[in-house]
Amino acid sequence: MYLTIEETAEYLEVSEAYIEKLIQQKKIRFVFDGESYLIYQGQFQTHIKQLEQYKELVQEILNEPIPEDPDVKDED
Repeated sequence: MYLTIEETAEYLEVSEAYIEKLIQQKKIRFVFDGESYLIYQGQFQTHIKQLEQYKELVQEILNEPIPEDPDVKDED
């Protein structure tokens, strides 16, 4: 499925300017149909999976209980 710049920005939750910058730098695949740029949605699947895994990892870290402080004697 191909998306416009606006749809791609919404899908990735980034700005349209950022997507245009990626197109200019040729960091994402696109097709120019004479009027607008069309971007293949499938190329972002790995990126989306990695973001989901990262969010899960962060959530696990946040849910991990804080260990109790060791009983350290004050030497002052």
